[in-house]
Amino acid sequence: MKRRKIILATVVAGLFATVAGCGEKKAGAEGGAGGEKIRIAMVVKSLGNGFFDAAHAGANDAAKELKNVEIIYTGPTTPSAEGQIEIINSLISQKVDAIVISANDPNALVPITKKAMARGIKVVSFDSGLAKDGRLMQLNPSNAQLIGEKQIQMASDAIGGKGEIAILSASAQATNQNIWIGIMKDTLTKPEYSGMKLVATVYGDDQSDKSYREAIGLLRSNPNLKAIISPTTVGINAASKAVVDEKLVGKVFVTGLGLPSEMAGHVKSGAVREFAIWNPIDLGYAVTYAAYDFVKAAPGAKAGGSVNAGRMGAIAIDANGEGAMAAPFVYDKGNVDKFSKIF
Repeated sequence: MKRRKIILATVVAGLFATVAGCGEKKAGAEGGAGGEKIRIAMVVKSLGNGFFDAAHAGANDAAKELKNVEIIYTGPTTPSAEGQIEIINSLISQKVDAIVISANDPNALVPITKKAMARGIKVVSFDSGLAKDGRLMQLNPSNAQLIGEKQIQMASDAIGGKGEIAILSASAQATNQNIWIGIMKDTLTKPEYSGMKLVATVYGDDQSDKSYREAIGLLRSNPNLKAIISPTTVGINAASKAVVDEKLVGKVFVTGLGLPSEMAGHVKSGAVREFAIWNPIDLGYAVTYAAYDFVKAAPGAKAGGSVNAGRMGAIAIDANGEGAMAAPFVYDKGNVDKFSKIF
């Protein structure tokens, strides 16, 4: 009889342990305990975007170095907040350890990311940020001031500092795009850019077809247009194609933020004199390291602290929970072929 009681007690204890293990993660839990891999989900604006494919490669590099990290790469087929909300709901159910996200809308995603954080999931935004309440940290690829100023400078250099320019952006709600556009407008008020006039700002929603149509519209509606600035990898590619198709190479120049692998041909055609971009591989790499520090509750993983970013060094986090990776890099006919083989 005594032996049966001992066995029964052991079984009951095992059941309680199983039930306890099925509960939700507590906020601040480290994740990946007992040798299990830490699962970090990268939620991008949309799948099939070369910039985010490169960021995914960087995340995988970081995962290999960290050894106990698994990357889940996902995103909607078309860029929308609704698509990202649905995906995050699924990730909450999967009880991932962290979510790193480039947001299609800074505010619409906050309720669902707050829900994720309440379940113990660490949320870090990168590239296009979430509002402060919806994440623990925002990793900016560069300094917004430098990004905005650089794009005006490149446009000015291409057109000799005089003429009409236009901006082809992603979605009207894209956090990073709107910040950069605001800085571009402020930069145009400086005396050295007094000969330039911004005549239009349009949005292609980071869709190739729509961006192309918007670029064609700019070219046909503004016969004196000298330059199109597109601070989006999808838009700059579409605008460059539009300039070629409209036979305006040498008359209208395109610049902005693009991928070397997609822009090399446009540089050679003459539609683009120069463009800029940070390295998206490094960005995906750095944000994975940052998320890892938050999951592991590293002492510096907080506003006013800093996170380890592997080969990118330490990244300081300001009082608003934001950090910057590096300054943008300029590509032209002298270096675009070299970098086009990388990303």
